[in-house]
Amino acid sequence: MHNRYIKYFVFLLFTADLVLSAIFLKNDHRDIEKIFSLPALSKVAGQPGYIALTFDDGPDRKCTPLLLDGLKERGVHATFFLMGSNIEGKEDIVKRMSEEGHLIGNHSYEHIQLTKAGPEAVCEAVEHTQEQIEAITGKRPEYIRPPYGDWNEELEEEIGMSPVLWSVDSLDWKLKDKGKIVRRVLKDVKDGDIILMHDIFPSSVEAALELVDILQKEGYVFVTADELLIE
Repeated sequence: MHNRYIKYFVFLLFTADLVLSAIFLKNDHRDIEKIFSLPALSKVAGQPGYIALTFDDGPDRKCTPLLLDGLKERGVHATFFLMGSNIEGKEDIVKRMSEEGHLIGNHSYEHIQLTKAGPEAVCEAVEHTQEQIEAITGKRPEYIRPPYGDWNEELEEEIGMSPVLWSVDSLDWKLKDKGKIVRRVLKDVKDGDIILMHDIFPSSVEAALELVDILQKEGYVFVTADELLIE
């Protein structure tokens, strides 16, 4: 009886071997490699996810380079919505943003409330900034952050750009304290959030880099705003 079970087990192994051999012979070895080299999932269920850091009103001669240094050190790309009146004399900073892989968007020329300005003023405020950025980077921005988040369908048709608002407001312009800014953002942040900050205050730069350090340790991945919008 015992020998009969052994013979039966050997028969099963032999049959399985024949089946596997047939599969391997039928398929190219490259197909077999694909089975064992499937890419890892970009996001595992339960992990925190993706966040976009966005900065308005720059560039600033002192603060923006410090921010760029910190982001580069951490391997993070951010999104900068530039104000045309602040670009003049800081073209080197704008060029660096582009060369280092950050997304550059339009924030009007002088931070006007677009919905309350006439069509001519809106066109001038946006187009002037578009031309400045394109002249420096060779790329014409596709995205706009309307000052005060004030936007409507008429503007979208008139300007022909995609608006990018935000889901977490750091209130860095008001708080001007690294610890308070960090705590406010951490209280609300979640997967898919777009964080609003400004790269014109030293406390904002310090808070932004601390947020990157904390959230990267938690598993978050920082992307540019367009990557979130595409998702």
